[in-house]
Amino acid sequence: MGITERKEREKQELKQHILDAAMALFMEQGYEKTSIRNIAERIEYSPGTIYLYFKDKADIFLELHTMAFEVLFKHLAVTKEIKDPMERLRSLSQMYLKFAIDNPDLYDLMFILREPMEALDHHCGWEEGFKNYDLLRDTVLEAMEKGMIKKEDPDVISLAAWSLVHGLASLWIRKRFKMLPEEAVKPLVFKAADEICSRLKEGI
Repeated sequence: MGITERKEREKQELKQHILDAAMALFMEQGYEKTSIRNIAERIEYSPGTIYLYFKDKADIFLELHTMAFEVLFKHLAVTKEIKDPMERLRSLSQMYLKFAIDNPDLYDLMFILREPMEALDHHCGWEEGFKNYDLLRDTVLEAMEKGMIKKEDPDVISLAAWSLVHGLASLWIRKRFKMLPEEAVKPLVFKAADEICSRLKEGI
């Protein structure tokens, strides 16, 4: 490896180090209470080093936000191989839940943390988020065209279905199923997601 390649690798490693530290701090103390100085202290660099890579705290959050949606897309994109749109819809709901359960911090950052959304409105075009939404909408639309779901506004049905599955994921992450036996929760949540897809045939 030449000097140029090594420097570029080290640059990317430090950038990832900054992102990892920021992610941990956002989860520990919230977006608003986290500062560039906090992040610099966590990685034992000066604040000036952070600004070599990111314009501000919102820029760091945007990078994490985009990366999280890219990870989600990789999880969901495997469902494209499923020919039957109703089976694909079920698989999308199952993969979405699995992503949320396996990556609670990422899910928090993507959908639950409230403070940074104003910053994202100004900085972000939401392209990665819409890629994920389009997987759902395209599947719903195909199911409608094949007579498997009653023909309605595909955006309304897609939003309704996503909201219900998102609700299950959020309840899980926020530990709102504590009143139930632990071994029963996961099967129950996944069965509920399956039921949501079945109900689409009748109209939500």
